[in-house]
Amino acid sequence: MPSFGSRLQHAWNAFFNKDPTPQARVEYGYSSYHRPDRYQMSPSNKRSIVSAIYNRIAVDASMVAIEHVDTDPDQNHRFVGVRKSALNDLLTVRANIDQTGKDFIRDIIISMFDEGCIALVITQATDDPRLTNIYDIGSARVAKIVQWYPEHVKVQVYNERTGHREERIYPKECTAIIENPFFLIMNEPNSVLQQLIRKMNLLDYVESRANYGKLDLIIQLPYLVKTPKKQAQAERRRKDIEQQLSSSDYGIAYTDGTERITQLNRPVENKIWEEVKDLTSMLYNQLGMHQSIFDGTANEQTMINYYNRTIDPVLAAIADAINMKWLTKTARTQGQTIRYYRSPFRLTPAKEIANIGGALIQSEVVSSNEVRAELGYVPSDDPRADQLLNKNINTVDQSTQAAENPPSVEDSVKVKGGTDQNGET
Repeated sequence: MPSFGSRLQHAWNAFFNKDPTPQARVEYGYSSYHRPDRYQMSPSNKRSIVSAIYNRIAVDASMVAIEHVDTDPDQNHRFVGVRKSALNDLLTVRANIDQTGKDFIRDIIISMFDEGCIALVITQATDDPRLTNIYDIGSARVAKIVQWYPEHVKVQVYNERTGHREERIYPKECTAIIENPFFLIMNEPNSVLQQLIRKMNLLDYVESRANYGKLDLIIQLPYLVKTPKKQAQAERRRKDIEQQLSSSDYGIAYTDGTERITQLNRPVENKIWEEVKDLTSMLYNQLGMHQSIFDGTANEQTMINYYNRTIDPVLAAIADAINMKWLTKTARTQGQTIRYYRSPFRLTPAKEIANIGGALIQSEVVSSNEVRAELGYVPSDDPRADQLLNKNINTVDQSTQAAENPPSVEDSVKVKGGTDQNGET
């Protein structure tokens, strides 16, 4: 243990200690009041229900573990274990200096939904990916594809050294290109989502025009306004009332006793809102979603359908793209792959977890410690907790031990005072 003097000498506090070189001015580079590496959605998507749909799917998908694993090619690619690699750390712990693994997955999904097709580019590696396929990935970024070439793509990617987004050309061979599996629903010009966006923008415009400080008054004058002279007189009268209302603190004006004023403060009747509701319902159905997913009232079957029809295709697209571009053919032949795993207990009510866990243990599908790990409990020290064992059935060892060591007569008879229970010696 370090001495008190050593601890006092090397102690550091961010608020009490001074910089090592207080005379020199440290240049940290480009600065911003907003996070510059965060993807900015298009304005039409940012101001509509679309952003809520994107965020809900991205958050739910990022909670599913995507890992670099080993499988057994001779046993139908049976799962062996999670591989300790730089790629697995990128997907689970640290994708780059700004994003964790889950943040990276959320960025992928939101960017993919908004753009339709995005690229995952390597920003740091142990060797140049353009020259060799033997390297470990240090960090990666989500990039926007701005131009396509036969074997390359020009992307717009955030440069963490300068703090700006810059355009770079990457070969397709080492760039994971991910296309939105719901491209025909979300990104096609005449898709359901694009129609919904246009209708909602039109509805916002109509509502803003209807509520833009207008009184909607009709003034009935006591004379005809067919001649130009009378029309000019009516125009002067209208401007006079406008002047009275604008200059009054309470919006009060006076009129002649022969004039009549009719106020038209009623909502504008149109079919835009009905069309928006129909398109929203159609979009939910085509994406495999339901309104109850957003307000938290979805039942178990609804959530299962949502994960099977919406979340799984998105995760499969990400895993397949990374598996294709960032794992070599030799690694795939050896059984390495990218897989996503969703816990079966995540959507299970607490009262049913015990029954399901007990059934899996009795069927010798999982061990007791594997169930405890899913529940967040520490492993048990009992050696049998790591075995595929049905504890309700005597094992062969227990039966053999019972046959080799039968109970003795003294053990089966209760002795008291040198006599048995019948009083005999």
